[in-house]
Amino acid sequence: MFLCNSPSLVCFSIGFLLFGVAVSQISLGSKLSVVENDFWVSSNGDFACGFFNNLNQPNQYQIGIRFNPKSIPDGEQTVVWVAGANVRGVTVWTSKTSHLSVASAALGDNGNLVLMNSSKDVVWQSFDTPADTLLPGQILSASQTLRPLSKSSVSSYYDLQLNVQGRLQLRFLRLDADGNLRLYSWAKALRSWKSVWQAVENQCNVFATCYLSGVCLFNASGSHVCKCPFTSTAESSSECLVPSQLGCDSGSTLVTYDHTFLYGIYPPNDSVSTISLEQCKTLCLNDPSCTAVSFTNDGIAQCHTRKTRFITGYSDPAVGSISFVKMCLDPVAAFPNLSISSPPQSQLKRSYAFSGQCLIRALSGTLVTFVTIQLGIGFCFYKRRNFYRKQAALALRDPNSQVLLMLSYNEIMDLTGNFGHHLGPMVFKGMLPNDQPVAVKGLKTSIEERKFRASVSRIGGIHQKNLAKLEGYCCESDHRFLVYEFVENGSVDHCIQDPKLSRRLTWRKRIDICLSVARAISYLHAECREFVSHGNLKCENVLLDENLDAKVTEFGLGRLHSDTLDESAENDVEGFGKMMVILVTGQTEADHVCEWAYKEWISGHAEGIVDERIEGGVDSEEVERLLRLAFWCLQVDKRLRPSMGEVVKVFEGTLTVDRPPPPFLCWMPLEEEEDYDEEKDN
Repeated sequence: MFLCNSPSLVCFSIGFLLFGVAVSQISLGSKLSVVENDFWVSSNGDFACGFFNNLNQPNQYQIGIRFNPKSIPDGEQTVVWVAGANVRGVTVWTSKTSHLSVASAALGDNGNLVLMNSSKDVVWQSFDTPADTLLPGQILSASQTLRPLSKSSVSSYYDLQLNVQGRLQLRFLRLDADGNLRLYSWAKALRSWKSVWQAVENQCNVFATCYLSGVCLFNASGSHVCKCPFTSTAESSSECLVPSQLGCDSGSTLVTYDHTFLYGIYPPNDSVSTISLEQCKTLCLNDPSCTAVSFTNDGIAQCHTRKTRFITGYSDPAVGSISFVKMCLDPVAAFPNLSISSPPQSQLKRSYAFSGQCLIRALSGTLVTFVTIQLGIGFCFYKRRNFYRKQAALALRDPNSQVLLMLSYNEIMDLTGNFGHHLGPMVFKGMLPNDQPVAVKGLKTSIEERKFRASVSRIGGIHQKNLAKLEGYCCESDHRFLVYEFVENGSVDHCIQDPKLSRRLTWRKRIDICLSVARAISYLHAECREFVSHGNLKCENVLLDENLDAKVTEFGLGRLHSDTLDESAENDVEGFGKMMVILVTGQTEADHVCEWAYKEWISGHAEGIVDERIEGGVDSEEVERLLRLAFWCLQVDKRLRPSMGEVVKVFEGTLTVDRPPPPFLCWMPLEEEEDYDEEKDN
């Protein structure tokens, strides 16, 4: 049995239609189509199985089971089980029973849809694949999860029970979109569902109940509300984010929030220290990655450090906690969308009048000193240029020099042998006069000189053992070149495709490569003087030396390639996730292989994902952990992606990784899904 998002569905083999007939047994050959009142109905009439247009959108259907008693109005006959999800034009769910000889089906009086073989043995049942509802007799095992299907709570978790008087009562247990688990009962007199119990009485104590809408508190009427206390009204985003610290050169201060406890939304990046209040504040101010802290003292003083802009929490006079949010003293740096208003027109006129009186006096003094200043600047420029030329000449002779080489175009041609040794697209091997091999990367000639020199100055001083060292550059006329240290074995994708080198890429070596790259990117994000994004992290930009140790190259050059390139930390995390999948699978088509790998993993075939060329075998637990981490990094919702610091902790074993939600918006097309099933059958 399979489900597709289309106007009709064949459930077993093509046969006859059932139009609202109350049945307990469904014979082989029965089918459903999207026709009003076309359902399979349980023998007691309480449940019906069929198509439901829950989204109120044309040609968007789900197959599921709903309550069906005539005593409940049509609008209240809620769905209790749904197969698959809302994905357009693709296969979204299958019962995987093609080899189990299904002979019949039945919709039980308890709402359980079962498939049976010729011996009447159950080979599949809907109770084993819960969506967001538990029914009477249904067991939620450790491997199963209740998860809301939509923010509007279209689908729900239901329970059918008999009360102590023996009267039939309809109840359902629903995990609502606000994160609270509630029990609802049908109130016949009110003709509506009524909440009779909830797991967490104080809604603000539910983790992330406000999600990205701010801090949870209670208003005068006793209802919980979400307010954003720390985002400027000038911010255009509707999300409640703590102020940005990137580009904050003017220093930071801490804004105090009494009786408030703040925490980061998953994935966590928090730390707890047993220190005093003042030490807690100082710790955050001195940590570039700290965005907020919460201090509690319930007998033990604890400082909770937050290192993400995605902050939520709760506030109440009874909360024995005080929180501090770091605020950049420069409001434009804290809120990039903040606009500085112009002074009033009258003020401008007075300013212009005053400026006119001063203009003549200023010009006379300026004219006298202009020539002297120009001569001085020219002399300093000459001395400075001559100094750097001498330093570059010394660096060419000294292999241990830390001076960044400033090379002419003729020198670039000489050291590359007139660009005779290609290493890759616009990459050439060269040799410095001191016999040090280098890799010369050519860039677009349209790059503005000022922008190029600024980028070179920024990345030239970055040194970390897993970052390829920038040795020098050329910025002459319209020529733009970067000179890196030479790395023997080339890029990761080259090594994966090379028959000899790929055999050296053992499982342990691939893990080490991932960890080395994670440490390098984490260093760029959190340990440099200012945040540096790689901007184009992929296997081609990760090089392997003679020992197959990783060196990340071309970091910090995103703005040179495009002004619209995403230079966020989340973009680097996504690139790292793709690289992990490629290293596990040995396949280099990043987009296709990631979706294929997730499909195999979610189907329980993780062992079939691993590159067959890996010698010495793999650790199945490490494969599971690596794939989970990769699929977290590939989340379409960037807010769910971990930081690179958290990635490092996962590899080091100090942070566990949960099972991720689906990372992609869509699955492979229906034709490919059918081909995949045929391959399995063969």
